[in-house]
Amino acid sequence: MTSTAGKPAPPVFDSASSSLSSFRECSMTEVRRIIMSSQIKSCTLDPVPTFLVREYVDLLLPYITRMVNCSLQQGRLPYSQKHALVTPLLKKPGLDTSNMANFWPVSNLSIMSKVVEKAVSRQLNEHLSDQGLMPRHQSAYRKHHSTETAML
Repeated sequence: MTSTAGKPAPPVFDSASSSLSSFRECSMTEVRRIIMSSQIKSCTLDPVPTFLVREYVDLLLPYITRMVNCSLQQGRLPYSQKHALVTPLLKKPGLDTSNMANFWPVSNLSIMSKVVEKAVSRQLNEHLSDQGLMPRHQSAYRKHHSTETAML
């Protein structure tokens, strides 16, 4: 890796050409798609296991959609969804387990937190792509962009 010392600073723009001032409402179809594409992992913070949410998604969908849209409209999660279970995960097998620097903190979130997070992520990525605000060479977290694309 080369040093950045002596290199010119990157250009800084005073303002963006567009802004995302608020999130749009999610439809029940969008929320259903997010739930059904989510992993079936459950968290002990969930009042109902994820597999049951998926099994009864059509019955629960109006309520979950309302919860998601309230979070998007208010720009925050309800207090009950602001919790995570953090578990230390060893970075590599064989590392000294008495040294906490050898662990990654892994957060386990509730299904509702994940659904809201995914809704925000989709809208933000959509806005950035539509407005041409994504860096040209960014491949991470983008559809149709892989490590192979990054190398090319």
